[in-house]
Amino acid sequence: MEETDALGRTHAFAAPPRRVVSLVPSWTELLFALGAEKTLVGVTEFCVHPAEGVAGVRKVGGTKNPELRAIEALRPELVIANKEENRRRDVERLEAAGIPVFVTYARTVPEAVAELSALGRIVDRADAAERLASEVQAALTERAARPAARRPRVAALVWRDPWMVVGGDTFANDLLERAGGDNPFAAHTGGRYPRIERAELEAAAPDVILLPSEPYRFEERDRLELLALACPAARAGRVHLLEGELLSWYGPRMPRALRTLAELLG
Repeated sequence: MEETDALGRTHAFAAPPRRVVSLVPSWTELLFALGAEKTLVGVTEFCVHPAEGVAGVRKVGGTKNPELRAIEALRPELVIANKEENRRRDVERLEAAGIPVFVTYARTVPEAVAELSALGRIVDRADAAERLASEVQAALTERAARPAARRPRVAALVWRDPWMVVGGDTFANDLLERAGGDNPFAAHTGGRYPRIERAELEAAAPDVILLPSEPYRFEERDRLELLALACPAARAGRVHLLEGELLSWYGPRMPRALRTLAELLG
């Protein structure tokens, strides 16, 4: 079996890997959802779902600072990484040690579905992966069947001090758009997660503001502060705290993410 990763590299598998290290929290959760958790011999400290499942798996540092020697000692047959979440130099060092690294980099919902399907095939859980892919498609179909007269403008913040928002060319932006929203910062020249000023957020006139719990943990006091903005979202009380994983995690959360966002944007 052969699978191509996000870097365009072909990986050949004579048999499904039995020892896997995941450096991507959302893909760790996926392997559990697919019933392939017994293959996991190492995960990062940020791999926290499912809590009971990951509690018994060896932790190998963070996504940005993995313990490479610890990973090597686990003798993995495969390491799962992500171009955005993990550092290139760590991937290169693992590969130099003879460890195959499958790099992912989904920036759209279809790309995430393609990657979860590929991972399902790699760990011999193709059927389970395709069932999940069908659930994602069902959620997309549901949303398409309820077209809105006007797509609400939605700003999703990811940080404060400085304020940062979801920009274009990101999985979160694509998710928001497929859920029915229009991101006024998608074309911002500040990059994928642009820094903005409070006045710029007001000028964007969002109809909905989302405050996810990660990577910055927005709380009720942040929501109350933003309700004082001079913008449609604040005037209508449509400033919402959101489970952060719904906005940024691939895998088994995607169907619920699409439905939850569609409700908030409806």
